[in-house]
Amino acid sequence: MNILFLGDVIGRPGREAVAAKLPAFRRFQAIDLCIANGENSADGNGVTRESAEELFSAGVDVLTGGNHTFRRREAYDYIAQAPYLIRPANISPAAPGKGVCVYDMGSHAVAVMNLVGASYMDPCDNPFRKADELLAALDPFIKTVVVDFHAETTGEKRALAEYLAGRVSAVVGTHTHVQTADECVLDGGTAFITDAGMCGPVDSVLGVKKELAIGFMLDRMPVRFAVADGETALNGVIIRVDEKTGKAESIERIRLAV
Repeated sequence: MNILFLGDVIGRPGREAVAAKLPAFRRFQAIDLCIANGENSADGNGVTRESAEELFSAGVDVLTGGNHTFRRREAYDYIAQAPYLIRPANISPAAPGKGVCVYDMGSHAVAVMNLVGASYMDPCDNPFRKADELLAALDPFIKTVVVDFHAETTGEKRALAEYLAGRVSAVVGTHTHVQTADECVLDGGTAFITDAGMCGPVDSVLGVKKELAIGFMLDRMPVRFAVADGETALNGVIIRVDEKTGKAESIERIRLAV
């Protein structure tokens, strides 16, 4: 089974890039399941019904979230009921939505989990303990499990991947918007990369207009960030998994210019 995981989708440029490239890429690479992080898919940040539905229509099967998921209060009802839109499982229990979903593929099913890091992030429950809790609650029939770990530090991401090695199919890091070059398959058949990167404007600072990011860092005065324009690219990974065992066989970085 081929699983495509796309990094953080940034605003309208990111959504349009996914719509332009994903359908043909899915066919060419025989992708069975596409997961994308959509916490910044709305213009500005956050997720809305419109931004999520646009990505689903483009060929994304499951959308994951992060610390910006709830920036748009008008989306709370949608987040609460959308079957394949998830948010970090280890945040406030009062938050709408769920932190894990199961995607039925007929002969087998794939569980997708979403966790947020505890280091240099908003307060949350321990992601390691929450991962144990989520895995214990899964139907043992489900062999393939993919974890989106939306976290700041490289050490925490690697530590969680090692902690879950042999128990999940993949741990993919998101949040920093910069694709790392450390993809590997850990002992026990768990694919890992520190960060999948982003889907959005190339000539930017993490997707934001350069002049706004630079101005904020120079003056330290509040500024409303806006998504940059221009050339875009999709960043992510293709993970090949044996669906009978749930073990990852390979992980490959991808970057598609639009």
